[in-house]
Amino acid sequence: MSTSKAQPKNLDAWLKELDGVRLPVSSDNHRRAVSALRNSNSSLREIAEQLQQSPALALVIMRGANSSKSSLSEPAANLEVALIRLGLQSAETLLNKLTPVAESDIPLPLRQLQLLSRHAAQQASGLFGARLARLWHDIQCSSLLFLAPLWPLVARYPELFTAWEQRVLINGEPASKVEQQLLGVPLLQLCLALAEKWRLPEWILHGYRLLLNDRRQLVKALRIAGSGEQPPQQQQHLDDDGHLRRWLTLPTNCILLANGLAVGAHESWDCKASRRWQQLTALYLQLSIDDLQQLVHQHAAQSARSHHEVELWHPAQALLWPWHARHLQAEKPATAPAPVKTEVDAWRKHCTELLREPSAFANVLQLTSCARDALQACGMQRLLILLSDRTHSRLLSQQSLGVSVPGSGLSLDPSQSQVLRRLLNEATQLRLTPANIAQYSALLPGNLKSLFPGEHLILRSIANQQRVAMVLVADQGGGPFSEVSVQAFGKTVQCIERALASFANRAR
Repeated sequence: MSTSKAQPKNLDAWLKELDGVRLPVSSDNHRRAVSALRNSNSSLREIAEQLQQSPALALVIMRGANSSKSSLSEPAANLEVALIRLGLQSAETLLNKLTPVAESDIPLPLRQLQLLSRHAAQQASGLFGARLARLWHDIQCSSLLFLAPLWPLVARYPELFTAWEQRVLINGEPASKVEQQLLGVPLLQLCLALAEKWRLPEWILHGYRLLLNDRRQLVKALRIAGSGEQPPQQQQHLDDDGHLRRWLTLPTNCILLANGLAVGAHESWDCKASRRWQQLTALYLQLSIDDLQQLVHQHAAQSARSHHEVELWHPAQALLWPWHARHLQAEKPATAPAPVKTEVDAWRKHCTELLREPSAFANVLQLTSCARDALQACGMQRLLILLSDRTHSRLLSQQSLGVSVPGSGLSLDPSQSQVLRRLLNEATQLRLTPANIAQYSALLPGNLKSLFPGEHLILRSIANQQRVAMVLVADQGGGPFSEVSVQAFGKTVQCIERALASFANRAR
């Protein structure tokens, strides 16, 4: 099995790699967008609204319009201007160069990040759209695309999003330290450089430059916003510092504020980051913090009604929970315990059922259900059992444990993964550890990796009559395996192999 390409470690290498990433788009959104472009009755506004249902499609059109070959001196500020510059036929040609995929084949961390972008666009539209009506289209487009430089990063390395959540949002490690270890470069610097390379709207560049170069002004504004004084007193402090007042009230700042609110709420509604962005936005709008929070919660609920997906987290869900509840939880202890006696007894019972001759199972579902229970009893905490079709062209989830598989099931294309192809070629086992995770992680499908965050994982294929029929993916919560459980896992696999052979003979 060949090794994966080394992850970039400097800005130039990152720019080169991320600029070449083709973001996946769902076939449904792609079909509707192309249909809108072909419909002579569709207005530019209607086409732009359809494109914005898929942030990746909106980015493709904006990059196409602002490319050096087709752009004017200033980047297009919104999708309608971009469509005019490109022309509808050229826009359709750009979309037809994409390869649409099923929604389930898009890495879960990428879909989660793009949901945050849609939430930010909803906040921007609701909070600032009416006040800046003339600029409403610019606000909506730039707020949607502000996080776009992160999309190819998460599409290419979805495990980085999970690692960042765990280390920064849950463990409280400094973001700069984590970014340096994960990427080798500051994240904001990478985002600004990629946004400049793509010639994204100036409002997006302004937001990143503010975070990188204007932190002193930001801190001064935050001190006033967090003082606890009422809006009239806060406004008086701003009036006393004319430069700060002019700086804060720039319309371009609303893009950063909307995205700060969305990203902060992703952690929780009452965390420090969320509170600071709420205070700063209240100062910008000259509202009390209570009034601002009410508006923000209303817009979050509206966003959830429009964009919520079952397997994704939307901050509006937490509005129904106790105020201090958290959806992000710390990982389980690093060392997984060995199975206790009651689990050993259950494991022996399930293995006996698998080894029964003739087979006691009436169908494959019963067999895989017993296999799942046996693997759980031997200490596996997260598990996915995948069955191969006759041509080895698809792997379909049959049983799961401790992972959020879509309601329609998980479908993997082995042709897109060297690891899966190797597993389907013959019965084999691959055990991932911190020593080899970098070698193999990039060779796994993103939507599979997102289900098993961590650096410890076992992948095992099981054959029947020399042909692989099943693939197991298992871990113990992402931490190191107990060696007792690893041995029990191997014995359970042998029982499953016997059960498959016995079931095949019974079927004949």
